[in-house]
Amino acid sequence: MACRIGEHVLTCRGPEVLARFWCEVLDFVLLDREEGVYIEIGPREGFGGPQPTIFLIRNDEPKNGHARLHIDVNPTDRDQEAELERLLAAGAKLVDIGQPADASWHVLADPEGNEFCLLKRRLDPL
Repeated sequence: MACRIGEHVLTCRGPEVLARFWCEVLDFVLLDREEGVYIEIGPREGFGGPQPTIFLIRNDEPKNGHARLHIDVNPTDRDQEAELERLLAAGAKLVDIGQPADASWHVLADPEGNEFCLLKRRLDPL
């Protein structure tokens, strides 16, 4: 038997801000919280479903450098450019980490500067 990713853990200065952002990006909901410590967000069916949850743990230390692990997202109900507009309106920022000018993906950062990529290929919604 193999392992499966159950949750992603992200330390951050503002769990509330990132929870709102990632809930908007992924259509997730608040699942659990301990005030001032962590917030868990995830799909409506909760932990253990086809998608992992995200634990946002409060940490006041600044982010240092590029993330060694990042999230890739795929549009589900619109094309890549329309999804890019939606993500930028939600608070994402385009960033340049040295990706090729003709890359088929966009590199963005969430409100705390954590990089993630918007891929071109559409996936069916779950």
